[in-house]
Amino acid sequence: MFFDGSLADAIAKGSLLSTFGLAWIILLVRIVGLRSFSKMTNFDFVMTVAMGSLLAGASQSETWPGLLQTLTAMGCLFAVQFGVSGLRQRYPGFDDLVQNTPILLMKDGTVLHDALIKTRVSEEDLIAKLREANVLSLSSVRAVVLETTGDISVLHGRYLEENLLNGVAHT
Repeated sequence: MFFDGSLADAIAKGSLLSTFGLAWIILLVRIVGLRSFSKMTNFDFVMTVAMGSLLAGASQSETWPGLLQTLTAMGCLFAVQFGVSGLRQRYPGFDDLVQNTPILLMKDGTVLHDALIKTRVSEEDLIAKLREANVLSLSSVRAVVLETTGDISVLHGRYLEENLLNGVAHT
């Protein structure tokens, strides 16, 4: 692609193509906005993973058309994500179609075992997340939510405003 297929060619291609691919992603993020990699929804998470895979593909392109195809795919993913986020804002029914519902795993110090079974989260994993959140007593836990991205949110303290659980499924 650049030189003669030697070691210098491999180093040049890897360096230049990965730098160019990363610059392309930065440009797309500047155009579309920081929301692109927010991982607020399962769709955002897939976008982040796909973009990493495409960047790896761009850095290993063997031909200019192959590189162009990869860069086009990146641009299209950003465009689709931009469109989907706009549709989610405008049409709640569309949001329900593409978005999972967060699920309550623990409420007021009580582990909701049915929710753990439904979501395939082990009690050991839940306890590990509580430790990560510096929970010192189960009785201080107001709620634990398995978010749409797969993250686990731990809400603990003396008081919980119920509106923080709007949209969270209680199994």
